[in-house]
Amino acid sequence: MIRAQTKEMPQLVPAARRVDARALTEGGNTAQITLDGKVYTLRITRAGKLILTK
Repeated sequence: MIRAQTKEMPQLVPAARRVDARALTEGGNTAQITLDGKVYTLRITRAGKLILTK
């Protein structure tokens, strides 16, 4: 018996938008980001890490 080989079509995932954190902070260390009416603070540390707080 011969079986037909079928390949499932891969799920297409939209590409994530990439934004440079320094562009968000406009050269500073912090940026305010809102989501659903809530304000979050994005901070770039001296070590170059990102911290997001509510």
